[in-house]
Amino acid sequence: MLTIALAKGALLKDSVRCFAAAGIDFSALLDKGNRQLMVPSPCGRARALLVRNGDVPVYVSYGQAQLGVVGYDVLQEHQLPVAQLLDLGFGGCRMSVAVKASSPYRRAADLPAHCRIASKFTRCAERFFDGLDLPVELIHLTGSVELGPITGMSEAIVDLVATGRTLAENGLVAIEDLFHSTARLVGNPLALRLDQGDMQQLVKELAAAAQPIEVA
Repeated sequence: MLTIALAKGALLKDSVRCFAAAGIDFSALLDKGNRQLMVPSPCGRARALLVRNGDVPVYVSYGQAQLGVVGYDVLQEHQLPVAQLLDLGFGGCRMSVAVKASSPYRRAADLPAHCRIASKFTRCAERFFDGLDLPVELIHLTGSVELGPITGMSEAIVDLVATGRTLAENGLVAIEDLFHSTARLVGNPLALRLDQGDMQQLVKELAAAAQPIEVA
């Protein structure tokens, strides 16, 4: 039986739908009364681990799950040794640099050297600004990073943007994108090498169901 790590929250409903299209029923995870963190599918082919989005690649890289569904943003931030197999196409958003709408900055390169950048994704932010050869001070936040520019603690933020509504309601505007993020199917490299065909068959079925686009 394959073990598949699925993320709680925004990706879960579409993840369950995607696996259902491949013949694996994890709908019990959507039951508000469900408290189980490990749920087998009725067909007996697989079981799901319900974990935090950021923990999906951890379970997969350590082999407790052979497959997982996780946002590309998480893969970029944590850089764990998992194989990216499919872009599942849902959960679309952008990793963006944003500033106050009243700010004079309209590109990330316009920001002053050594300015402060607030983010939950400090590794992504560090690589991006290193690529611009722009030294910045990164402030790691775990909550509402929009408060950084509002309170004056930072000149800008790096965060996920879906519709842009939260930015607009807080007087912020995105000025540059780092990358586009969608849900990705990932696999444990060793499990893939030792696979007797079960994993590859499921990947093919998910590919047909999801009609994925090319992995960035």
